[in-house]
Amino acid sequence: MSRVEIFDSTLRDGSQAEGISFSVSDKLKIVKLLDDLKIDYIEAGNPGSNPKDISFFDELKKVKLNTSKLVAFGSTRRHNTKAKDDSNLTAIVNCGVERICIFGKSWDFHVTDIIHTSLDENLEMIRDTIKYLTDQGRKVYFDGEHFFDGYISNKEYALKTLDAAIEGGATKLILCETRGGVLPNLVEKITKDVVNRYPNITIGIHTHNDSGVAVASSLLAYEAGARHIQGTLLGFGERCGNANLVEVICNLKYKLNQDCLEDDVFENLTTIAHQVAELSNVRIPKSAPFIGRSSFAHKGGMHIDGVRKNPISFEHMEPSLIGNTRRLLTSEVAGKALLLEKIEKHYPNFNSKDKRVYALVKELKELEACGYQFEGAEASFDLLIRRHIENEKQYFSLVNYQTIGKEYYDLGIVDTPHTAMIKVNVAGESAITAEEGAGPVNALDKALRKVLEPFYPILKGVYLSDYKVRVLDSLDATASVVRVMIESTDGKKTWNTVGVNHDIIAASWQALSDSIAWYLEDSGIKPAK
Repeated sequence: MSRVEIFDSTLRDGSQAEGISFSVSDKLKIVKLLDDLKIDYIEAGNPGSNPKDISFFDELKKVKLNTSKLVAFGSTRRHNTKAKDDSNLTAIVNCGVERICIFGKSWDFHVTDIIHTSLDENLEMIRDTIKYLTDQGRKVYFDGEHFFDGYISNKEYALKTLDAAIEGGATKLILCETRGGVLPNLVEKITKDVVNRYPNITIGIHTHNDSGVAVASSLLAYEAGARHIQGTLLGFGERCGNANLVEVICNLKYKLNQDCLEDDVFENLTTIAHQVAELSNVRIPKSAPFIGRSSFAHKGGMHIDGVRKNPISFEHMEPSLIGNTRRLLTSEVAGKALLLEKIEKHYPNFNSKDKRVYALVKELKELEACGYQFEGAEASFDLLIRRHIENEKQYFSLVNYQTIGKEYYDLGIVDTPHTAMIKVNVAGESAITAEEGAGPVNALDKALRKVLEPFYPILKGVYLSDYKVRVLDSLDATASVVRVMIESTDGKKTWNTVGVNHDIIAASWQALSDSIAWYLEDSGIKPAK
């Protein structure tokens, strides 16, 4: 089968998503990442739409890509205007990009009721615009906007818009399901009709996700003969978004055995997708197919047992193929087998029939019943194992702490400082200190590190990278039990700990002290003497 072309519109259609605002620097970094992924076409934006895009295209002239080809985006000329006099088209010609994607109206309703021109004039607008650009030496692809709605409303006219694009010199015809409301089976049927009508030109598909079927529609359009698929890498875009290209290309590659991206880039897919998410200031859902943190995470005892025996029992593909990892989650439903596996990681010769295993299972269930959650706090669970299997190393122990907060209402101060005073036993002696912070937990964290760093200098490179609080029983209102999850890092590795208590500061202390104790033990540090 012929290779499927992948066309990424993250920087154009994706920028139209609510909450997305790329800087020029962000866009340049994303272009580099998409080029690393060897995406065929990168739609860089509309050089005539705003100053930021103009600046971006100027910067792109300095960028050398290894694989991907840049595409500029724009609309057909305005009605009753010559193409050469249209300022947007002039900006496109001057942007320095060889390939251009032009959209035009394929739905008669949009022609007459939205842009208020005649059906014949719209055809001329499509034809003239594309001819003008091809005469300037550009390769032009035509996006038939609202093509599927237009086909359903007036099939003959919708097809005429494609004819006009070909007459103007377009080399690809992209069928746009712009409203996202046409179901996949009808997308497939209409695409097949178009493919049969134009056997000598590449037919593409561009879908939106308003009905939650953008990926399905794209794949069925492929089955109907489309060999050019547009979307955004992570699926975000106008309204409910576009076809998610991660899902499209993984399904093409691993389900349909279709050549799309180069084989050597798939193992970097998860990493690159998360880097694009970071630059876009969006969070990839844990449950996101293929690249989510939970995509290959197993929690139920039966599932874990099956995956440990043979991963295909509960996994549809090998996660490492796309750079993801398998995770077996620790919880009250995980079963004894997983606990043994985690124990054996630290104690390879441990006897599975040891009574301490049963004590550990019992405590795990009791703690989770109280609100602890170890599936996202592996470091706390490691410490729990060590407490059961051997005497826990005592790096320090709490004597007492106190936090004090003040509100300066009359001064209008927004950042109200808190003070934490802490007393701990270290190396057989009591040590006490105080620190100010932005809130009681920050102050407590700073005070604890201040008193421990003279004994454990390695802690100077450790800091909190995330802090989450969840109320576990809202029926108790302010007396509710809260769960605190802390993520810590030393810049190289990251670990998570948990604390549960009615007192949010006490829960934070549990998670915080576990974080430090785990890091010291994992780093091979011995308790101070």
